[in-house]
Amino acid sequence: MGRRTLETLVAAFPLIAALLAFHFVAEVAEGIWLYLPAKGTKCVSEEIHHNVVVLAVYFVVSDGHSHDPTLSVKVTSPYGNNLHHTANVTHGQFAFTSDEAGNYEACFWVDSQHQESEVIVNLDWKIGIAAKDWESVAKKEKIEGVDLALRKLGGVVEDIHENLLYLRSREADMRIVSEKTNARVAWFSIMSLGVCIVVSGLQLWNLKRFFQNKKLI
Repeated sequence: MGRRTLETLVAAFPLIAALLAFHFVAEVAEGIWLYLPAKGTKCVSEEIHHNVVVLAVYFVVSDGHSHDPTLSVKVTSPYGNNLHHTANVTHGQFAFTSDEAGNYEACFWVDSQHQESEVIVNLDWKIGIAAKDWESVAKKEKIEGVDLALRKLGGVVEDIHENLLYLRSREADMRIVSEKTNARVAWFSIMSLGVCIVVSGLQLWNLKRFFQNKKLI
């Protein structure tokens, strides 16, 4: 029995190693560094499918300024709905669950009119399984160590599976749109050919009448 267990673990080692590597990269990621110009707006966006939890934390990085500059933040959905909007802040966070699939955008700009140098902002944007509060889960279910790591890996696998289903759905939608477009192009080609035949027939008829009136035929 012990030998079979060992063989199973050895066979599954590549998959476990890949999942652990993925989990490690996700854990050590420190977010995005944005360099905001003194005047202007900088935006970041992410394509997110339906019913996904999004959590983001942002703050201004002090970089030799006499005082920390403030900024404004606006987050919008694919259809332009306002999900988060704040002004004159040096730090903050936003969280939401996506109601629609598409491109979600977060825009940042500096409030101060007297700011001449660029402002550095750190944005930690977490989506799906990465946004889950694993500390609360561990305390609630009283799990730790390997059990908690396996629970996280299970969540990662489930998240990947959901993403694959989303991509498959998008592919099916694009195929339907492509088929409809091809059908419309085919009907347009047939109609164009029919119009050309009718116009050619009318031109021949008018030409024949012209020659008959001139008694050339």
